[in-house]
Amino acid sequence: MATTTKATMIGSAAILLAIGGAQAADLPLKAKAVEYVKVCSLYGAGFYYIPGTDTCIKLGGYLRADTSFNASGAYDAPRWNGQVTRASNDYIARARQTINIDTRTATEYGVVRTYFDVRFNWTTGAAVRAGSDDALGGGSNTGVGVYYAFIQFAGFTMGKAVSQFSAPWTGFPGNNTSFLIGGQDIDSGINQLAYTAQFGNGVSASISLEDASGLSAGSAGNSYTRAPLYDATSGYTLASNWAGSNIPDIVGQIRVDQAWGVFQASALAHQLRAGPYGYYGGGVGAPHPDDAWGFAAQLALSLKNLPTGAGDTINLSIGYANGASRNIIGGVSPDSFQIWGGGNTRVAYAYSSDGVFGAGGSIQKTEVWGLRGAFNHNWDPYWSSSLFGSYTQVRYNGTAKTLLAGTSICSGLPVCNPDFNISQLGIVTRWTPVKNLTFSGEVLYTYIDQKNVGVTPIGGATLASEGTWTFGVRAQRSF
Repeated sequence: MATTTKATMIGSAAILLAIGGAQAADLPLKAKAVEYVKVCSLYGAGFYYIPGTDTCIKLGGYLRADTSFNASGAYDAPRWNGQVTRASNDYIARARQTINIDTRTATEYGVVRTYFDVRFNWTTGAAVRAGSDDALGGGSNTGVGVYYAFIQFAGFTMGKAVSQFSAPWTGFPGNNTSFLIGGQDIDSGINQLAYTAQFGNGVSASISLEDASGLSAGSAGNSYTRAPLYDATSGYTLASNWAGSNIPDIVGQIRVDQAWGVFQASALAHQLRAGPYGYYGGGVGAPHPDDAWGFAAQLALSLKNLPTGAGDTINLSIGYANGASRNIIGGVSPDSFQIWGGGNTRVAYAYSSDGVFGAGGSIQKTEVWGLRGAFNHNWDPYWSSSLFGSYTQVRYNGTAKTLLAGTSICSGLPVCNPDFNISQLGIVTRWTPVKNLTFSGEVLYTYIDQKNVGVTPIGGATLASEGTWTFGVRAQRSF
């Protein structure tokens, strides 16, 4: 019996060894290492190593739903683009999705960074499919917009990025609306070649060559546009007569960024290069005004650690432009402003520009002053509010006013004075019930103080200073 049991055990072991050997013969000699996605803590939260590389990547973006009431555009654009009639929409809604990709790699020359931001919009009055022109005659309300696409390496920034002239908060000291004028608002980026030097203790300086040509009015709203250069020889209907750009804007910036806040001084030189006199007339060698240079300068200040509460801030900027009004009047704001009142019997008309020229004359540069700011207060971890406002002055010299007297701006008026001021005041309150989900409501009042008097030939309304209210609500989920 013992002999039988022993033989059975030896036989069983032999069978197990045989099976194991057969299975071992089917396995590879060395198992491949599994590539796991690892957290990259070098550049803050949200970064991960791309498997098999030393490059870190972060994906982000937001989905936003906006509705603006008594507006001429999404994001609480005041109703300043025409008469209010039964054909007018009383609200405008927009849905937007953004996706951004941030990559960084440590090298012996410092960090190599790339950043890309693309946005998809759908707006009231837009086309039936994204990417085509909308029903109102332009493609700015729908489709895809590349807002940022740049490389940073060894202090250089190359590509589409925020202008070095812009305040640290671009056009948003505390507001939701994209139409708070009084400063530059090219938050969607501008093509540039910039170099930034870091001096330590939060002190830096930048110099940049930036796209000066922009796009014509009516082009994609996510791109920088130049203000008009009015040719008063083109007849009653005033036309913007720019020649092609051959010199980029030259921008300089100095910034101090410390625990108490941020201070920044920036300046910009902008070439004014007109087409031939008469706009449509003349070919190669046709007479035209001499080229001129405009400029703009801006001071920006942000104060932190206020006694009013944790996280509260005050953001302020003041700027001046002479022949470079886009840097004060806004980046993609309209060039003409209308606010109608009294049942369309009164109207405030206002026109901004970089300059004006007439036959045989030089370019008369337009002056613009701007002040913009906000006080941002946190009531508790879930509720916050911002009180914001702006004040903008646009001034034409005597020669420019004489040239404009026979155009649509002043035709038939006893005295031509296209100077104007725009005042804005608003408040927004936000509720963040959970992290990265915010609901907000905003109210904005805009007032045009225009200086022309008489009856406008457009609509037969009496010229007067007028104001308008705009309301907006927003839901945004960031990731």
